[in-house]
Order: sequence, then C-alpha cells, then structure tokens
Amino acid sequence: MAGWQALREELVTQVRAHGISGGVAEAFRAVPRHVFLPDLPPETVYRDDAIVTKRDADGRPISSSSQPAIMALMLDQLGVEPGQRVLEIGTGTGYNAALLAHLVGPGGQVVSVDIDADLVERAREHLIDAGHPEVTVVCGDGGEGFTPAAPYDRVIATVGVWDLSPAWLDQLGPEGRVVAPLDVRGVQRSVAMERAGGHWTSRSVVPCGFMRMRGPFAGPETTLMLDRASDLAISLPGAGEIGDVLAALEGPAVEMPTGASASRAQLHDGLSLWLAMHEPRWCMMSEAQPRWLASPPLDLSGFTMAAGIIDGDSLCLLEPEVDDTLIVRGYGPERTRLATDLVDHVNAWDGAGRPMTAGLRIDAYLETAPPEGLLIHKRHTTLALSWNAD
Repeated sequence: MAGWQALREELVTQVRAHGISGGVAEAFRAVPRHVFLPDLPPETVYRDDAIVTKRDADGRPISSSSQPAIMALMLDQLGVEPGQRVLEIGTGTGYNAALLAHLVGPGGQVVSVDIDADLVERAREHLIDAGHPEVTVVCGDGGEGFTPAAPYDRVIATVGVWDLSPAWLDQLGPEGRVVAPLDVRGVQRSVAMERAGGHWTSRSVVPCGFMRMRGPFAGPETTLMLDRASDLAISLPGAGEIGDVLAALEGPAVEMPTGASASRAQLHDGLSLWLAMHEPRWCMMSEAQPRWLASPPLDLSGFTMAAGIIDGDSLCLLEPEVDDTLIVRGYGPERTRLATDLVDHVNAWDGAGRPMTAGLRIDAYLETAPPEGLLIHKRHTTLALSWNAD
C-alpha cells in the first residue's frame, strides 16, 4: 500500500476543487478509502470515480463505492455538526458512514442501514479496520429508517430514491434535514430539504447519479443491461418496452446538427433535466468500456453517458463534437423522426435561457395541497418544481 498517502492527498485536492468545505475535505483526508476497498490497488481506489462492488444475476451494478466528489457535495449539503445523530440509508462499503462518524465526532452517533446482509457484514469489518467501530450498521429495508435510534438530526440516502420515505421525515427532529438523490422523472438530483410550514422545501439541489433503491420503496424507473462486455446499459424513467437497441446501434445512422453548443456539464445538468421534464420517451445510456457510444458526451464517475430518445427499435443520442457543438445521431427505422424531435428539444432548451439545476427549487407536500405549477405525483409526496427568476 506504499504511496497511498500521496494519492489520497491528490484526491482531497480534486474534491476541494468542487468548492467543498474545509471540514468535509478534512474528513476525506482522515478516512482511508482503501480500507473499504481492500482488494483494489491504491491507484484505482484514490481516483475520483465510482467503483462497482456488487452486481445482480443479470450483471447490473447494484452497489458501489460512490464518486468521492459527489459524496463530498452531499456531505456539504447535509451540514453535519459535531455531536449530531445521523441516519444513513445505503451502507455499501461503509466508507461514507466512516466520513459521517468523523464529522459527528465522539459525541455523535451514526446509524447506517443496508438491505444486503453480505454488504452489512463486510461494512462492519471495514469500519472496525478504519477505527470506527462505534458506527451502528443495520441489515434492513432502508425505506423504514431505524426507529430505535430516532430522532435524528440528519438523514442522508446514498442510493437513488424515487420518493421521500415518510419514515425518514417522521424520524427527523424538529430542526432536521434530509439529503437524498431524488428521482425527477428519471433523472436524479441530490436535494437537501428542511421543514417549511406544512411541507418540505429544498435548501440546495445539485446533479448526481446513484444506483436505485431496491425493495418495497423502489420506483418504476428501469435500468437494462444491454452488453456486459462494455457494461452498456440503458435507463428509462418508467417500465417501458424497447426494441433491439444493439441492432439499431450496429445499423445505419443519421446525423443532424442542432446549431447549438454546450459543455458536458451543461448536457448533464440542464439539458438532461429539460428532456426529463418535457420528453416521456427520454433515456440515458451509459457504458464503462468504449464500444457502442460514438463519443463520450458525459464522462462521469467512470462511465461514458449519453442522453437521448428511444421509441421501439429506434433511438437517437446527443453527442458533442470536439468544439462542444451538439449533434444528434439517430439509429433504427425511425431514426430521422426521433433525431428531428431531439433537435427541437435542444432548440427549446436554448430558447428558454438554458435553465440549469442551480436555479431549481423542489417542494415536497405530504398532506397539504401543493400550489399550481409543474407537479410530479409520487407514492407518498407531490413534488412542486420551480426555477428562480435569477
């Protein structure tokens, strides 16, 4: 493990470049990530990448060590203070729980819940090896929270959630805050929420991407593994029927210029959110090894990603050129029609002033009636979305 200290310092430097607070950065400096990923070389462990740690029978990733930069952003959103009690949903390797334990200090308490018994057992071992045996790790359905240790000052979900669980909100103290990667019609945004009268309102919203919650609290969004060799997968906002995607990608393509340019950050942030809000056929494709996607539009967390539209045996994807000029590539028998629709969406987003996540406000209503506007109805809550005028 020689040389991991220098690699960890480099990771801390990269994390701080995202505007992370000194306290959270110090937690990353104090907690060794390699203890939670003992089978990997330090050169891999200390990259600012997500690392898949478990797959299901179909080869789909179902657990990972999250990208450190995203973890840091969410910990800053959480605003953990020494002495607080924190509930974490999704233990994974235990690394984030150790960061939380460092932040709350000896006077605080961290409870972490995971649905997989094998992950829970390994996380307990990792936490002991890292010097944090005080963390309580529970095997159970995270959607139920953990009543015996409530109330909590903070609740954080490190797994993509379709809706806010009423149990989390009930187990929070009066001044509590919840941070969760919340589904917004198929895209995820990490939302920090606090009570505001009879509902919950966002204090900050940032882009993110997490594996989805499993069990009774899972949502309708679907991820399908298309090619295990490259980890090519497609994510859909709901349970939809799709055709032979690989055959379409291997067939003839049509290219259409959009007349617009955008950085990869704008694609991942504003344009993907616009598609989710305005296009029910929208999809996101990703792969870990270059093979199927013509270019890397969204190189995040160790995966190449591309947003687009899918309809049966046809699909189209947004892809930037070297100069960030956006083009659309269409595949399948209806490639021209879909590509035209996607170009129209790009132009509409551009004409609307390119709204981004930074100006997004999300209010969650459990019992009181939400105001008129852009509403998303969930199982337990209704989300009301709006953008700040500035």
